[in-house]
Amino acid sequence: MSATPVPPALPGRYAEVYADSLADPETFWLAAARAVDWETAPSRAFDAEAGSYGRWFPDARLNACHNAIDRHVAAGRGGQAAIIHDSPVTGTKRRITYAELQEEVATLAAVLSDLGVGKGDRVVLYMPMVPEALVGMFACARLGAVHSVVFGGFAANELAVRIEDASPKVVLAASCGVEPSRVVAYKPLLDAAIEASEHKPDSCLILQRPQCEASLVAGRDRDWAETVQAARAAGRRAECVTVAATDPLYILYTSGTTGKPKGVVRDTGGYLVALAWSMANLYDVAPGEVYFCASDIGWVVGHSYIVYAPLVHGCTTVLYEGKPVGTPDAGAFWRVASEHGVACLFTAPTALRAIKKEDPRGERVAGYDLSRFRTLFLAGERADPDSVAWAERTLERPVIDHWWQTETGWAISGNPVGLGQLPVKHGSACVPMPGYDVRVLDEGGRPLGPDIMGTIAIRLPLPPGCLPTLWGSEERMRRSYLTTFPGYYDTSDAGIRDADGYVTVLGRTDDIINVAGHRLSTGGMEAVLASHPDVAECAVIGIRDALKGEAPCGFVVLKAQVERDPAEIERELVALVRKRIGPVAAFKLALTVPRLPKTRSGKILRGTMKRIADHEPWTMPPTIDDAGALDEIGESLRARGIGT
Repeated sequence: MSATPVPPALPGRYAEVYADSLADPETFWLAAARAVDWETAPSRAFDAEAGSYGRWFPDARLNACHNAIDRHVAAGRGGQAAIIHDSPVTGTKRRITYAELQEEVATLAAVLSDLGVGKGDRVVLYMPMVPEALVGMFACARLGAVHSVVFGGFAANELAVRIEDASPKVVLAASCGVEPSRVVAYKPLLDAAIEASEHKPDSCLILQRPQCEASLVAGRDRDWAETVQAARAAGRRAECVTVAATDPLYILYTSGTTGKPKGVVRDTGGYLVALAWSMANLYDVAPGEVYFCASDIGWVVGHSYIVYAPLVHGCTTVLYEGKPVGTPDAGAFWRVASEHGVACLFTAPTALRAIKKEDPRGERVAGYDLSRFRTLFLAGERADPDSVAWAERTLERPVIDHWWQTETGWAISGNPVGLGQLPVKHGSACVPMPGYDVRVLDEGGRPLGPDIMGTIAIRLPLPPGCLPTLWGSEERMRRSYLTTFPGYYDTSDAGIRDADGYVTVLGRTDDIINVAGHRLSTGGMEAVLASHPDVAECAVIGIRDALKGEAPCGFVVLKAQVERDPAEIERELVALVRKRIGPVAAFKLALTVPRLPKTRSGKILRGTMKRIADHEPWTMPPTIDDAGALDEIGESLRARGIGT
């Protein structure tokens, strides 16, 4: 195995800090751990013999809720705003101080305890962007229970799969979510999911929203407000339960290549240490400042930088229930930043493209006071250079692209503004963060030189904050991430590193596509399409999309005896994917074709199909079984105005 690459000479403190993190990780991360409160402080940083690749802070104990809330109240900062809930879709705003949040969390934790939830038990949350969702997450952490948040846009069967896998004792849900043009009833979806799941939770706590009240199932469901009020009146309050640093804090499901979601486990101690380091050194935000992550709590970005990182660091977090455009206009983010004094905004390139589309001249920025706003960070998919340059001109602020995954929990690479901002290279996610020994490998696992594309891999061990395992499946953890390149974590992303050490991610190497920052499995969509009674076989690819990054397109071959109108079947297929997976899939295009292009061994040539759709040069694969099938794919795309 080759030696760790030495960072090149770059401005600021980055090169020295990064080199120290790889040369002596024990000293580096024990020093970083001082930013966290411990019941039992770690005497060592890493146990290389534990788990799949080692475990961080193996002898330490702490509580995540204490670190995010209680310690700040004890330090005399209870009057500071912890959460600002800004909801243009409901026309409401609310400020919750650290002291108020502590009381709400302690009371809800007592309710959960009364419902039988204890250390190690699982709780599923199926909620929109409301403060009660954060209260629920922290209440679980307070008890040492493991929460699993499911994005509210997922359909009943997707929720059922997660309930089945996590086996929660309790489900926390809202009656509905509110969109700019509609109200989405959550409770019927929850009821259908529980009906479909073999595992049945003991109880469901339902937050009734005035936009759509839900009917409750007798004996199982409880009204959130009434139950919490009764506990408060009785003086019920739960204290923090100490857990091992290696104990799980949450499970977050991400798309799997087989269509079955993978339950990414996040351990407690390493996660808090990594997040605390990132807030100061990557995002350059100080305790007491306002941090606005325009994501959703259903995704890893929301877990890390709406919920845990800002509050562990003592910031005020903005919880935004709205859209980048349409609530009411393309100036929504700038209004929030101005009104609440935001220092740092973190959003997805998709949101930036939507704002740019509606306000190409940046005129909506002019009416707002952005004097406290310093930096815009982007992640979720590759940030296209045109949009980054537009934002730089419009905002006159640094615009920083950075790259990470659900599995890692925080940035693999980025521009560490707190260590001295590095030069921005449009299209690149900048340099690896401490602890990430990033290499670009060929198919045989050999490191490649600068600017040569290969698979991006991270030499083990992964730094604190990254997944130690998958829920209930250590073997799947090894098979999914650690076996392709022994000694490395396989990111399944392709890319390059240049001579300055900058990382550029060029795309996925598996069947996960990135739709508006959401990682979705084409295999899962194919399973839905294949379930249609008229479909013989199918393939789904991600087509480059100017707004969403990628948009799914399904190609289907109908069964020989089908005589129905193909257009009607295509409409049914679009509706079927939206029903089974949910609107989040953004599945709008199904094309019937006579056959799918395949190799002689039967492998569908998805990569070539994608290159045709993306207007990229392509050559006829030498292993193709029937060259005419690719011509038919091209014709189908051209008929819809796609491809060349």
